[in-house]
Parts: sequence; C-alpha cells; structure tokens
Amino acid sequence: MTDTLNAPDPARLQDLAASLVKLAQDKGADAAEAALAESRSTELSVRDGQLEDIERSESIDAGIRVFVGQQQAGVGFSDLSAAGCEAAVERAIAMARAATEDPYTGLASPDQLVNQPPELKLFDETLWGPAELEAHAIAVEQAARAIEGVTMTDSAFASQGQGAAAHATSAGFNHGWRKSMFSYGASVIAEKDGAMERDYAATSARRPDMLRDLNEIGQEAGERTARRVGPQKMESGSYPVIFDRRIAATFLSAFAGAITGPAIARGVSFLRDKLDQPVFSDTVSIIDDPHRDWGHGSAPFDGEGLANQRSHLIEQGRLTGWLLNLSSARQLGLPPTGHARRAMGGPAGAGPTNIHLDAGPRSREDMITAIDDGVLLMEMFGPSLNSNTGDWSVGVSGYRIRKGVISEPVSEITVAGNLIDIFARLEPASDLKFWGASNAPSLFVDALSVGGL
Repeated sequence: MTDTLNAPDPARLQDLAASLVKLAQDKGADAAEAALAESRSTELSVRDGQLEDIERSESIDAGIRVFVGQQQAGVGFSDLSAAGCEAAVERAIAMARAATEDPYTGLASPDQLVNQPPELKLFDETLWGPAELEAHAIAVEQAARAIEGVTMTDSAFASQGQGAAAHATSAGFNHGWRKSMFSYGASVIAEKDGAMERDYAATSARRPDMLRDLNEIGQEAGERTARRVGPQKMESGSYPVIFDRRIAATFLSAFAGAITGPAIARGVSFLRDKLDQPVFSDTVSIIDDPHRDWGHGSAPFDGEGLANQRSHLIEQGRLTGWLLNLSSARQLGLPPTGHARRAMGGPAGAGPTNIHLDAGPRSREDMITAIDDGVLLMEMFGPSLNSNTGDWSVGVSGYRIRKGVISEPVSEITVAGNLIDIFARLEPASDLKFWGASNAPSLFVDALSVGGL
C-alpha cells in the first residue's frame, strides 16, 4: 500500500530552513545555516508467533548555526513554533558573540556550492501496515525456530520508516531530499546441555524488493545460533585469522576515522604520515560512493552544500587523500573534498558515505581450506583503538579452523595488533555484498595475536 500524502515533505523543510536563516540574519548574524530532519517509523516485534510490541514514532528536529565575524555557535532544537525558533536563534547569536574567534570557520562561498545536486533514488512510497509488519516478523521467526537446536526467540521484528531532510545557508544554498528504509530480522537462542547462546540475522534496504528473503534471514539467524552452542576456549598464540564479512567493515570504520580532516589537522591519526604511500597491499581498493541509488549512506551533496562524488580512498593499496570538510581543508591548506557530515546545530564533521572495500579473487572457502590451524571470527565486542599509534585489540568469538575445516565454536578470546601492520597484510575474499553504508568482504590476515588460555 502507498500513502505519499503523509510522507515527510522536503519542500516544507526547505521553507522552514530558509525562514530560520532569514530570522538569524534579521537578529544580527553575519551569516547562518539551518538544517532540518523529519522521520516517521513503525516497528513491530513478535515472540512465539504472538505480537509483543508495536511502536510508532514521529520526530522533527532542527539546528541553526550562526556566525558573528569569525565567531560561531549552534543550537539544536525541536520546538518549531514561532516562539521556539526565535528563542533558538537568539540563544545561538548570544553564544556566538561570547565564543572565541576561529580563523578556519565559515560557510561555503557561493562559488563552492553545488548548483544542481543529482536526483538520487532513495525513496520508495510503499508503506507496510501493522498486519504486513507482523506477517514478516512471524515468517522470520518461524524460519529461525525451524532450525534444530533453536529453543527460544529473543525477538523477531519488522520495521519501515520514511524521512526527509533539508539544508539552507545564507550564501544561497537550499536543497533537500527524501528517503525510506525497510527491515526485518530475528535474534534467537539455542540451548544444549544447559548451555545457551544467542545470535541474530537481519536485513535492511531503502526499498522492499532489495531485502533479503524472509526465510533466508530466519534460517541464517537459527543456523548461526545453533552452531555457537558449547563454545570452547583456545590457547594463546599467533594464528591465521579470517574476519567474516559481517564484522570486516569494522576495519573500514577505523580506516575512515584515521583519514578524516579534523583528525589529520589535530595530528591524532596513526595514518597522518601515510598520504600517497602504500597502506594496504596492492590488491586492495577502498571506494566512497555518495551517489549510489538506494544506498544506505547516499546523499546528493555533502553536509556543507558542496558537490560530492565517487572517490578512490585507497587505490591499489595507496592512500590517495583525506576526507575533508571546509574547516579542516582550510587548516591544512587543501581544497575541500565534499566529505562534510552535517551535525544538527553544530559545525560539520567529516566522513564517508557509502564506503566499501573491493572484493578479491579468492573465495572465503578457499581461504579456509588453506588454513591448517586458525580462527574464523564472527563477532566482535568492544574494540579498543589508540588513534595515535594504531594499536588495536578487541574481544571476539567464532570458530576454530582445523586442517581446512570449520571446527568447534570458540569464545572468550581477543585479537590484537597494530592496524598499520594489519592493514598491510589484509587480503579480501570474493564475497562482498552491499548490505549497508559500510561494506567489506571477509578479510584474511596471515598471522595475528590471539589471546586465550
């Protein structure tokens, strides 16, 4: 079913953003920008085939950032009444006048702004009603519970949402866009001889026909859970390790954080001296693609109104550049790269959109077959990273690999190393899937320190 009349309207948000910018200038700001975001979502959960909870949420949030000379301040708020907007603007201007000067702050100039942002496919008009949401959640749960060894449901869910956003500046920029999201999944429990384990599977997409099959998700949740029962500990040592694609994108997060302009400008990145140098092996490429239709992280322009585009962050192993917003670009004396990330009521940060690590030629199965004694990691817990040095450690669980075969489950272990060294030795498998904003295939490291017994 469809109901486009009730979907968040970016044109309405653009009008509100323009009125906030004008109000700020009328109140004495030299320049201003405003951002608004509206969302509506419904999520439903079931357990044992019965409806457990249904939640409908609606929100609209705004942010205003003002400039008085080289002084700036921002305020986030949700009261969009005339009195609420006036109070937020006045508060932001008072804060800016009390702030210290920042030589690198300021809006994009008119010649830097994108004139005609691309029209991306990010919004599907479909609406799932409560009955359809419940049917999806029950179907996933039934598929999971049909797996031998699965004894209980933690939760099975289905959700759908719609959102819109707008951004306007006193330099003449005013654009918006609309998006949708659909998802379902399940978390179940398996028990054997008094031992219990939990695992999950889920899928999300901007349109329903891009979701993975209901039965496939349920079966994956059940099989992952049943296989984890009865985990063992393992002795400490250096082992070949494979990171399953479900957790492999964690490395992309660490990499992206290390190449953001603010981190480089502050000198707090373990990659600060690696520009134009090999960071990964020459088989590795990492790409950021903001204009992918239906992408989870897609955006028609960056968080400061600049044009964004597909870029090779790592090309044949070599680091090609930083993720720069205007402030860090000015500080480093470099042109901005279109990687600003909008912060509601504050200065923009920097980061990727749809980032992925390209697949390699070797399958994960071939990698496993070649390992005599190693570990296949399936889950991470609380990674710790020293952003200055790259020293990294994380709690993990997964499976022992013995003579090329996945063997018993293992848990209560850690893996550790330095990301500069780990990046240089990562080998991507061939199983890349685009299932989120950050995607990587399974990743193989020939030797990594594993802490166990």
